[in-house]
Amino acid sequence: MAVIAVEHLVKDYGNRRGCFDVSFHVNDGEVYGFLGPNGAGKTTAIRHMLGFLKPDKGSISINGKSTWEYAHELNASIGYIPGEINFPDKITGMELIKWMADMRGTKSLAKAKELLEFFELDPSGETKRMSKGMKQKVGIVCALMHDAQILILDEPTSGLDPLMQEKFVELIRNEQKAGRTVLMSSHMFPEVEKTCDRVGIIKQGEIMAEVAMNDITKSKNKIFKVKFETVGESQRIAREHRELDFAEINHDKNRIKIKVNDKDINNVTALISNYKIQYLTEEKLTLEDYFMKFYSSKNQVKGGK
Repeated sequence: MAVIAVEHLVKDYGNRRGCFDVSFHVNDGEVYGFLGPNGAGKTTAIRHMLGFLKPDKGSISINGKSTWEYAHELNASIGYIPGEINFPDKITGMELIKWMADMRGTKSLAKAKELLEFFELDPSGETKRMSKGMKQKVGIVCALMHDAQILILDEPTSGLDPLMQEKFVELIRNEQKAGRTVLMSSHMFPEVEKTCDRVGIIKQGEIMAEVAMNDITKSKNKIFKVKFETVGESQRIAREHRELDFAEINHDKNRIKIKVNDKDINNVTALISNYKIQYLTEEKLTLEDYFMKFYSSKNQVKGGK
Protein backbone atom coordinates (compact mmCIF):
# COMPACT_ATOMS: atom_id res chain seq x y z
CA MET A 1 0.00 0.00 0.00
CA ALA A 2 1.34 3.42 -0.98
CA VAL A 3 1.61 5.78 1.99
CA ILE A 4 3.15 8.59 -0.09
CA ALA A 5 2.01 8.93 -3.70
CA VAL A 6 3.43 11.53 -6.08
CA GLU A 7 1.58 11.57 -9.40
CA HIS A 8 2.83 13.58 -12.39
CA LEU A 9 4.04 16.47 -10.23
CA VAL A 10 4.91 19.63 -12.16
CA LYS A 11 6.36 22.76 -10.56
CA ASP A 12 8.10 24.96 -13.10
CA TYR A 13 10.26 27.84 -11.83
CA GLY A 14 11.69 28.47 -15.29
CA ASN A 15 15.19 27.77 -16.66
CA ARG A 16 14.66 24.02 -16.12
CA ARG A 17 14.33 24.50 -12.35
CA GLY A 18 11.63 22.59 -10.50
CA CYS A 19 9.93 19.23 -11.04
CA PHE A 20 8.63 17.92 -14.34
CA ASP A 21 6.14 15.05 -14.47
CA VAL A 22 7.59 13.42 -11.33
CA SER A 23 5.83 10.23 -10.21
CA PHE A 24 6.78 7.74 -7.51
CA HIS A 25 5.32 6.14 -4.38
CA VAL A 26 6.57 5.01 -0.98
CA ASN A 27 5.01 1.88 0.49
CA ASP A 28 3.96 1.29 4.09
CA GLY A 29 7.00 0.43 6.22
CA GLU A 30 9.45 1.15 3.41
CA VAL A 31 12.59 3.28 3.48
CA TYR A 32 12.75 5.10 0.15
CA GLY A 33 15.87 6.94 -0.94
CA PHE A 34 15.44 10.07 -3.04
CA LEU A 35 18.84 10.47 -4.63
CA GLY A 36 20.28 13.37 -6.57
CA PRO A 37 22.77 16.24 -6.29
CA ASN A 38 21.92 19.67 -4.93
CA GLY A 39 19.51 21.41 -7.28
CA ALA A 40 18.07 18.19 -8.73
CA GLY A 41 14.51 18.77 -7.46
CA LYS A 42 14.48 16.77 -4.25
CA THR A 43 13.54 19.63 -1.93
CA THR A 44 10.90 20.96 -4.32
CA ALA A 45 9.15 17.58 -4.31
CA ILE A 46 9.44 17.29 -0.52
CA ARG A 47 7.92 20.73 0.05
CA HIS A 48 4.90 19.58 -1.91
CA MET A 49 4.62 16.51 0.34
CA LEU A 50 4.44 18.81 3.37
CA GLY A 51 1.78 20.99 1.74
CA PHE A 52 4.12 23.99 1.62
CA LEU A 53 3.69 24.30 -2.15
CA LYS A 54 0.78 23.82 -4.51
CA PRO A 55 1.66 21.91 -7.69
CA ASP A 56 1.23 23.51 -11.10
CA LYS A 57 0.00 20.12 -12.27
CA GLY A 58 -0.37 16.64 -10.78
CA SER A 59 -1.10 15.54 -7.24
CA ILE A 60 0.62 14.45 -4.03
CA SER A 61 -1.17 12.42 -1.39
CA ILE A 62 -0.31 10.87 1.95
CA ASN A 63 -2.54 8.08 3.18
CA GLY A 64 -4.88 8.90 0.30
CA LYS A 65 -5.34 12.58 1.22
CA SER A 66 -4.13 15.56 -0.77
CA THR A 67 -1.13 17.13 0.94
CA TRP A 68 -2.24 20.58 -0.23
CA GLU A 69 -5.83 20.31 1.00
CA TYR A 70 -5.13 18.41 4.23
CA ALA A 71 -1.68 19.75 5.12
CA HIS A 72 -2.50 20.65 8.73
CA GLU A 73 -4.13 17.30 9.46
CA LEU A 74 -1.43 15.25 7.77
CA ASN A 75 1.53 17.08 9.30
CA ALA A 76 0.49 15.82 12.73
CA SER A 77 1.53 12.33 11.62
CA ILE A 78 4.78 13.40 9.91
CA GLY A 79 8.29 13.88 11.27
CA TYR A 80 10.16 16.33 9.06
CA ILE A 81 13.79 17.40 8.82
CA PRO A 82 14.28 20.35 6.42
CA GLY A 83 17.27 20.56 4.13
CA GLU A 84 18.43 23.75 5.81
CA ILE A 85 17.88 24.06 9.55
CA ASN A 86 17.42 27.56 10.99
CA PHE A 87 16.59 28.01 14.66
CA PRO A 88 15.52 31.15 16.50
CA ASP A 89 18.21 32.98 18.48
CA LYS A 90 18.22 33.42 22.25
CA ILE A 91 16.82 29.96 22.90
CA THR A 92 18.54 26.84 24.14
CA GLY A 93 18.32 23.50 22.39
CA MET A 94 16.21 22.07 25.22
CA GLU A 95 13.87 25.06 25.20
CA LEU A 96 13.40 24.56 21.47
CA ILE A 97 12.67 20.86 21.92
CA LYS A 98 10.07 21.62 24.63
CA TRP A 99 8.54 24.36 22.49
CA MET A 100 8.20 21.97 19.52
CA ALA A 101 6.72 19.32 21.80
CA ASP A 102 4.12 21.81 23.08
CA MET A 103 3.21 22.83 19.53
CA ARG A 104 2.61 19.21 18.60
CA GLY A 105 0.82 18.35 21.82
CA THR A 106 3.51 15.81 22.70
CA LYS A 107 2.93 15.05 26.36
CA SER A 108 6.03 13.02 27.09
CA LEU A 109 9.65 13.92 26.38
CA ALA A 110 10.80 10.34 26.95
CA LYS A 111 11.58 9.76 23.26
CA ALA A 112 13.36 13.12 23.03
CA LYS A 113 15.57 12.23 26.00
CA GLU A 114 16.26 8.82 24.49
CA LEU A 115 17.37 10.45 21.23
CA LEU A 116 19.52 13.02 23.02
CA GLU A 117 21.33 10.21 24.79
CA PHE A 118 21.61 8.21 21.58
CA PHE A 119 23.30 11.12 19.79
CA GLU A 120 25.34 12.11 22.86
CA LEU A 121 23.92 15.63 22.71
CA ASP A 122 23.76 18.20 25.50
CA PRO A 123 20.99 20.62 24.40
CA SER A 124 21.48 23.14 27.21
CA GLY A 125 23.47 25.64 25.13
CA GLU A 126 21.98 28.39 22.99
CA THR A 127 21.21 27.33 19.44
CA LYS A 128 23.07 30.31 17.93
CA ARG A 129 26.30 28.98 19.45
CA MET A 130 25.78 25.42 18.25
CA SER A 131 27.80 23.86 15.46
CA LYS A 132 26.02 22.69 12.32
CA GLY A 133 26.26 19.11 13.53
CA MET A 134 24.69 19.94 16.90
CA LYS A 135 21.86 21.82 15.19
CA GLN A 136 21.30 18.83 12.93
CA LYS A 137 21.01 16.54 15.95
CA VAL A 138 18.46 18.87 17.55
CA GLY A 139 16.52 18.84 14.27
CA ILE A 140 16.51 15.03 14.26
CA VAL A 141 15.24 14.96 17.84
CA CYS A 142 12.44 17.41 17.02
CA ALA A 143 11.43 15.37 13.97
CA LEU A 144 11.30 11.99 15.71
CA MET A 145 10.33 12.69 19.30
CA HIS A 146 6.56 12.47 18.71
CA ASP A 147 6.77 8.96 17.19
CA ALA A 148 5.42 10.02 13.81
CA GLN A 149 4.46 7.13 11.55
CA ILE A 150 5.84 8.90 8.46
CA LEU A 151 9.32 10.42 8.33
CA ILE A 152 10.26 12.85 5.55
CA LEU A 153 13.94 13.65 5.89
CA ASP A 154 15.68 16.14 3.59
CA GLU A 155 19.47 15.59 3.70
CA PRO A 156 19.21 14.44 7.34
CA THR A 157 22.93 13.78 7.94
CA SER A 158 24.14 17.14 6.67
CA GLY A 159 26.80 18.37 9.09
CA LEU A 160 27.08 15.11 11.04
CA ASP A 161 30.52 13.58 11.47
CA PRO A 162 31.11 10.00 10.20
CA LEU A 163 30.49 8.45 13.63
CA MET A 164 27.13 10.22 13.97
CA GLN A 165 26.24 9.30 10.38
CA GLU A 166 26.63 5.66 11.37
CA LYS A 167 24.46 6.27 14.43
CA PHE A 168 21.84 7.79 12.16
CA VAL A 169 21.86 4.69 9.95
CA GLU A 170 21.23 2.60 13.06
CA LEU A 171 18.41 4.94 14.05
CA ILE A 172 16.66 4.64 10.68
CA ARG A 173 16.89 0.85 10.82
CA ASN A 174 15.30 0.91 14.27
CA GLU A 175 12.55 3.25 13.10
CA GLN A 176 11.74 0.92 10.21
CA LYS A 177 11.59 -2.04 12.57
CA ALA A 178 9.06 -0.03 14.60
CA GLY A 179 6.87 0.23 11.49
CA ARG A 180 7.71 3.74 10.28
CA THR A 181 7.57 4.74 6.63
CA VAL A 182 10.59 6.82 5.62
CA LEU A 183 11.39 9.02 2.65
CA MET A 184 14.97 10.24 2.81
CA SER A 185 16.55 12.58 0.30
CA SER A 186 20.31 12.42 0.06
CA HIS A 187 23.37 12.63 -2.13
CA MET A 188 25.33 10.36 0.23
CA PHE A 189 25.61 6.94 -1.39
CA PRO A 190 26.75 4.90 1.66
CA GLU A 191 23.86 5.94 3.92
CA VAL A 192 21.32 5.27 1.16
CA GLU A 193 22.84 1.84 0.49
CA LYS A 194 22.72 0.94 4.19
CA THR A 195 19.17 2.11 4.89
CA CYS A 196 16.96 2.13 1.81
CA ASP A 197 14.78 -0.57 0.26
CA ARG A 198 14.27 1.31 -2.99
CA VAL A 199 15.87 4.36 -4.56
CA GLY A 200 14.54 6.98 -6.97
CA ILE A 201 17.15 8.90 -8.96
CA ILE A 202 16.23 12.45 -9.93
CA LYS A 203 18.00 14.71 -12.39
CA GLN A 204 16.99 18.20 -13.51
CA GLY A 205 13.52 17.70 -12.07
CA GLU A 206 12.81 14.34 -13.71
CA ILE A 207 12.86 10.81 -12.30
CA MET A 208 15.52 8.96 -14.26
CA ALA A 209 15.05 5.53 -12.68
CA GLU A 210 13.83 3.60 -9.67
CA VAL A 211 15.75 0.60 -8.42
CA ALA A 212 15.52 -1.85 -5.53
CA MET A 213 18.76 -1.99 -3.56
CA ASN A 214 18.65 -5.79 -3.74
CA ASP A 215 18.80 -5.56 -7.52
CA ILE A 216 22.08 -3.68 -7.24
CA THR A 217 23.72 -5.73 -4.49
CA LYS A 218 22.74 -9.00 -6.19
CA SER A 219 23.39 -7.80 -9.74
CA LYS A 220 24.94 -10.18 -12.24
CA ASN A 221 27.06 -7.31 -13.53
CA LYS A 222 30.63 -7.12 -12.28
CA ILE A 223 33.35 -4.50 -12.41
CA PHE A 224 36.93 -5.58 -13.11
CA LYS A 225 39.71 -3.20 -12.13
CA VAL A 226 42.77 -3.83 -14.28
CA LYS A 227 46.17 -2.23 -13.73
CA PHE A 228 48.49 -2.51 -16.71
CA GLU A 229 52.28 -2.51 -16.67
CA THR A 230 52.49 0.63 -18.81
CA VAL A 231 50.38 3.55 -19.95
CA GLY A 232 50.81 2.27 -23.48
CA GLU A 233 49.08 -1.01 -22.61
CA SER A 234 46.09 0.73 -21.03
CA GLN A 235 45.81 3.06 -24.02
CA ARG A 236 46.06 0.13 -26.43
CA ILE A 237 43.17 -1.87 -24.95
CA ALA A 238 41.00 1.24 -24.81
CA ARG A 239 41.78 1.97 -28.44
CA GLU A 240 41.50 -1.57 -29.76
CA HIS A 241 38.38 -2.67 -27.88
CA ARG A 242 35.89 0.18 -27.86
CA GLU A 243 33.12 -2.40 -27.58
CA LEU A 244 34.01 -2.99 -23.93
CA ASP A 245 31.93 -1.19 -21.30
CA PHE A 246 34.61 0.94 -19.67
CA ALA A 247 33.39 2.22 -16.31
CA GLU A 248 36.54 4.29 -15.85
CA ILE A 249 39.74 4.96 -17.75
CA ASN A 250 42.71 6.41 -15.86
CA HIS A 251 45.77 6.19 -18.09
CA ASP A 252 47.91 8.23 -15.64
CA LYS A 253 47.68 5.31 -13.20
CA ASN A 254 47.67 2.64 -15.94
CA ARG A 255 44.25 1.59 -14.66
CA ILE A 256 40.96 0.78 -16.35
CA LYS A 257 37.63 -0.40 -14.94
CA ILE A 258 35.46 -2.62 -17.13
CA LYS A 259 31.82 -3.56 -16.54
CA VAL A 260 31.14 -7.22 -17.31
CA ASN A 261 28.02 -9.38 -17.28
CA ASP A 262 28.33 -12.87 -15.79
CA LYS A 263 27.96 -14.52 -19.19
CA ASP A 264 30.84 -12.46 -20.66
CA ILE A 265 33.40 -12.96 -17.88
CA ASN A 266 35.37 -15.70 -19.62
CA ASN A 267 35.54 -13.76 -22.90
CA VAL A 268 36.73 -10.57 -21.21
CA THR A 269 39.35 -12.27 -19.03
CA ALA A 270 40.68 -14.10 -22.09
CA LEU A 271 40.92 -10.80 -23.96
CA ILE A 272 42.73 -9.05 -21.08
CA SER A 273 45.28 -11.87 -20.96
CA ASN A 274 46.65 -10.60 -24.29
CA TYR A 275 47.97 -7.47 -22.55
CA LYS A 276 50.69 -6.97 -19.94
CA ILE A 277 48.95 -6.40 -16.61
CA GLN A 278 50.04 -6.01 -12.99
CA TYR A 279 46.80 -7.17 -11.41
CA LEU A 280 43.11 -7.85 -12.01
CA THR A 281 40.53 -7.48 -9.23
CA GLU A 282 36.75 -7.58 -9.02
CA GLU A 283 34.88 -4.71 -7.41
CA LYS A 284 31.39 -4.85 -5.96
CA LEU A 285 28.80 -2.97 -8.02
CA THR A 286 27.60 -0.04 -5.94
CA LEU A 287 24.72 2.40 -5.96
CA GLU A 288 27.19 5.07 -7.05
CA ASP A 289 28.07 3.01 -10.14
CA TYR A 290 24.38 2.71 -11.01
CA PHE A 291 23.77 6.42 -10.31
CA MET A 292 26.63 7.56 -12.54
CA LYS A 293 25.01 5.92 -15.55
CA PHE A 294 22.63 8.88 -15.48
CA TYR A 295 25.07 11.62 -14.50
CA SER A 296 28.30 10.87 -16.33
CA SER A 297 28.92 13.15 -19.32
CA LYS A 298 28.98 10.24 -21.76
CA ASN A 299 25.71 8.76 -20.48
CA GLN A 300 23.00 11.40 -20.80
CA VAL A 301 20.14 8.87 -20.67
CA LYS A 302 17.02 10.92 -20.11
CA GLY A 303 16.18 14.43 -19.01
CA GLY A 304 15.82 14.74 -15.34
CA LYS A 305 16.60 19.35 -9.69
